[in-house]
Amino acid sequence: MYIPHHFLQSGVLGDHIPHGTDSSEPADECKIPLASLNINGQKVRIYSDLDCDCGKRRNKRDKSVYVVGYRPHTLTAIDAETGHSFPIISLPAPANHRDSGFLTLLVDAAQAMGVELKLITADTACHDNDGSLYDKTGIYVTAPPCSTVSTPKYVDTGSGEVFRHAECSVPMAYAGIEEDKHEYKCSVNTSECLPAGTCPQYRHIPFDRGFFQRIPYHTEQIREAHEIRKNSERPFNLLKNQTGLETVRVRSQPATAARCMLSSISVLLLETAGTRKKEPAKKSPQMPLFKMAA
Repeated sequence: MYIPHHFLQSGVLGDHIPHGTDSSEPADECKIPLASLNINGQKVRIYSDLDCDCGKRRNKRDKSVYVVGYRPHTLTAIDAETGHSFPIISLPAPANHRDSGFLTLLVDAAQAMGVELKLITADTACHDNDGSLYDKTGIYVTAPPCSTVSTPKYVDTGSGEVFRHAECSVPMAYAGIEEDKHEYKCSVNTSECLPAGTCPQYRHIPFDRGFFQRIPYHTEQIREAHEIRKNSERPFNLLKNQTGLETVRVRSQPATAARCMLSSISVLLLETAGTRKKEPAKKSPQMPLFKMAA
């Protein structure tokens, strides 16, 4: 708690700080299971490192889709002005654990440390499905639209513009939230609309994991937040390459947790001290024009 607190108080970050969650997959040196059992229809593998497990990772050209090891789930603070991201909290688990189960744990840990959270950008696995996280904490979670969620009728999938029915040519205006639904109202003068007499001129769209999350995905600010989120790979590059989390093989989940904690401390101390900042290049002195002419 001490290091993140002083980092956040140091002024390294700006005033506008969204947060992001993501995970990485440091591998263990044990790759072949000692035993593989089938228990109640579930395949259970046992490795020489009893705490680790086999999970999937993002497709990488030089690595297998499967990895045996751990998955640190990390909450990062993002400077909206510079786009730089910094690891605040990491919770490691075996590699077969999904990100979705760690969103609430990361939020609870951050709030216990006094970190102010308002908006968290996440991947598609970390939607606030039932709104329970928002109801409990007031924190907004935004993630890319889930591909399995169908877009409601009469909604432009590119722009997110909402229409009342197929005959509408002017998109409806966003009016706000009513309970667990988004409300849209007609933005056209009734005298200019032929079906105005039979049209209710409003529409409710329930929250979902697609375009219509608690903050609609098509709003400009949310798209900007997801553009900024692309920088959240930086903390993992620092943890894995600068502090050696990728190359140092440790056994057991407690040892991995300690390694993640020390790596985060190292990164935050270096950023606070400013030792990673590059010195401005010195301009070479130029000869006076009369000497050059001579």
